[in-house]
Amino acid sequence: MNAWNDRYFLIDMKRVLSKSCNDHRGFSLAEVLAALTIGAMILVAVLGIYSRVESTAGAITRKLDSSRLPSEVLQRIAEDLDRIIAPVSDVKAADTKITIENKLINLYPSARLTILRTIYGSKDKKQTFEEIVWQANYDFETDSLILYRSQSGMGLEDKLLDAERAGWEKDYSFVPICSGVTFFKVQVPKGEDFADRWTDDSLPPGIVVTISFDEPFKTVTGPLDVAEEAKIARTIAIDRTRKINFTFAKKEVPKEGKDEQEDEKGEQEETGGLEDSNE
Repeated sequence: MNAWNDRYFLIDMKRVLSKSCNDHRGFSLAEVLAALTIGAMILVAVLGIYSRVESTAGAITRKLDSSRLPSEVLQRIAEDLDRIIAPVSDVKAADTKITIENKLINLYPSARLTILRTIYGSKDKKQTFEEIVWQANYDFETDSLILYRSQSGMGLEDKLLDAERAGWEKDYSFVPICSGVTFFKVQVPKGEDFADRWTDDSLPPGIVVTISFDEPFKTVTGPLDVAEEAKIARTIAIDRTRKINFTFAKKEVPKEGKDEQEDEKGEQEETGGLEDSNE
């Protein structure tokens, strides 16, 4: 009896195990391939979205950087002009002169801006108190311009380091500010025109500094130039405390308006004459 029971028990166990195996069978090859294909498609879509977002963010960052560097350079030039030209209480009998020169260097528009402040000593001897030079020179490695800044004179920029320099180092202490410049011009506005050169002893009313890092193109006349929308310019007033004389322009009346006014005036005179005669 026990043997029969054990036999039936083993048969039931086989049926249960067989049913369990049938219920938990593995994936077929087609199902595995379908799952892998769908997963690959989702991964490609995610990577494509990430690549687009990264390229967009990089373009925005490059756009911000391209406009930030020229703005910082123009701001530094404006600060040099304001600091040197502004009156100083402890420096008496100081004269300030600005020299501007524009020229072509390897077909690139380049400029040199010199800001010079001189003082008179005890024996009325003229001395250079401070001189700052902004100029762009050609760089053969990058085939573009490098913008340099130099500061010399009695007013040292760094009291500790500049004091240890030799004499020739102080006279030729040009520091590179930025590279890759393709357009650098300094001009003096004169009405609707601009002067590319200024050597007068008097200060100009203002200067316009234009800089660009965009890809240049060759003009018909030969020199290189960049697109107008790629140029970043800033107008810097030299003497902000100067007295400005305002002139009021007379309003010009068109010819048709003048004829109408004369006709109205004539009618009024005729009407007034009739009334006087009736009285």
